[in-house]
Amino acid sequence: AQYASLTGKLEMMPMFALGYHQCRWNYKDERDVLQVHAKFEELDYPYDVLWLDIEHTNGKRYFTWDKGLFPNPISMQNTLSDQGRKMVTIIDPHMKRDDHYHIHKEATKKGLYVRDKTGTKDFDGWCWPGSSSYLDFTDAGVRDWWASQFAFDTYEGSTPSLYVWNDMNEPSVFNGPEVSMQKDLLNLKGVEHREWHNIYGMLFQRATAEGLVMRHAEKNERPFVLSRAFFAGSQKYGAIWTGDNTATWEHLQSTAPMLLSLNIGALSFVGADVGGFFGNPNAELMTRWMQAGAYQPFFRGHAHHDSQRREPWMFGEETLHRLRRSAIARYALLPYFYTLFHEASTTGMPVMRPLWMQYPTEEILFPIDDEWLIGSDLLIKPVVEPGVTKMKVLFPPADRWYDVDTMERMPSTTVEIPELVVDCPLDKIPVYQRGGSIIPRKLRLRRSTQMMIADPYTLFVALDGNGRATGRMYTDDEHSFDHKSGRYASALLEMATGQLSNSVSHQGLTELDASLNPGMIERIVIMGFETEPSSAVLTTTGAKLQFLYEQDANVLVVRKPNVSMLDNWSIQF
Repeated sequence: AQYASLTGKLEMMPMFALGYHQCRWNYKDERDVLQVHAKFEELDYPYDVLWLDIEHTNGKRYFTWDKGLFPNPISMQNTLSDQGRKMVTIIDPHMKRDDHYHIHKEATKKGLYVRDKTGTKDFDGWCWPGSSSYLDFTDAGVRDWWASQFAFDTYEGSTPSLYVWNDMNEPSVFNGPEVSMQKDLLNLKGVEHREWHNIYGMLFQRATAEGLVMRHAEKNERPFVLSRAFFAGSQKYGAIWTGDNTATWEHLQSTAPMLLSLNIGALSFVGADVGGFFGNPNAELMTRWMQAGAYQPFFRGHAHHDSQRREPWMFGEETLHRLRRSAIARYALLPYFYTLFHEASTTGMPVMRPLWMQYPTEEILFPIDDEWLIGSDLLIKPVVEPGVTKMKVLFPPADRWYDVDTMERMPSTTVEIPELVVDCPLDKIPVYQRGGSIIPRKLRLRRSTQMMIADPYTLFVALDGNGRATGRMYTDDEHSFDHKSGRYASALLEMATGQLSNSVSHQGLTELDASLNPGMIERIVIMGFETEPSSAVLTTTGAKLQFLYEQDANVLVVRKPNVSMLDNWSIQF
């Protein structure tokens, strides 16, 4: 939190960015895009964003489309948008040196490029388009010009549902030393590249994000930009991914330590390519990677053009069901993730946390990097080796833990023996809710986040040893900046002495907001409830609520309490 106060706190992203992203280098044409989209629809498989890599352009000229392959980009985007999906196109910082290319022609005329070491000529480096020039994003004027290129009447074929992926922004130069620029190249102020190399990628992402805001007349839509390069402060401008990985168990194993390190550095919106970019994962590796990715902040599947097609249905019916189950689990948890991202935007606390962050006095947790917490309340240990059906999970002994699938309480652990052997067949990723927590989920199956807005919540209450639990919920319109001026709602949920209460801490939503998302709670599940109650009474009205008690599991389920997170209420058991 102190570091985030110095470098800047994360900006809230639009809700769709927390859903599943489907990417490949490359979906080859509009027909391919629409067939992939239609298959997700047919299978009721939730996803939010379909991505296009460099081959969608006219000869690697960014802000253009290959008219043979993508003749109707607006119609294509609108087809996705009409069914609640977005599209992302890649835009890199190198511009093809072609005098007929409008971006290069204007940038050359205005003098916006990084110069050679003499300062007299624009630098010429080699990247995807071949001979390329690189815009000087250290210059505020260049960043403003770049942002203006995203205007709908400038970026031909773009729509409000199109977002951006910034790659190769270290900057990458294929024929340069260490695959980057020479250290003595000069920016427009005459400062050598060695002085600004580390901030170049961040400033590129910043300019792109500003462009996505500026393209709207009211400048009131949150951007989404994914970047490969980053620096301290990149959390203010979008998401980061870990770059080109490989479809191996070793790369799956390395994902969690990398993402935890980034989260400690205030970069919460991070992820790794699910399935590995290079190579061909088998069904088991793809399943285990999708299970892990569902519990990491940025959730995208991606693949190299030489890799076999690996959309979820490409692995057979049985694997499809497993992958779909992982996606459904992710979407159910979006209210919790969204609340955590709001916390990160206000306090700087990371979304994905090492165990020691929650338990700073328990030394046995200090070296653990193959398990993590989402917020303070979900413990995840993915399977990252082949053929594993049982493994040890280290449970912080200070708390109770409940299996999120069975809702059963795990046996207690101690500092001396903190691990338990758990079953983890291919259908299961070990995930546990902390006793003393309340987590909101949305359990109705939808195909995108846009379709979930009005859906009711289910509260999962996991009691600690004293019968207590707390949790928070946050909601807003999921796309604008209005939350910064108070247009949001937040509530504190508490369970103590047999009473569950909801206290609204802020309610700034408009009537329209509340009509679109009334915040209704359709079910309450309480784990660790040791004796069946005689009644469940909504104290604000005196109404007696229906409930079901499962004695063997110590689980109490309250059905249709008819309460909202936007109101104060309490239920006495």
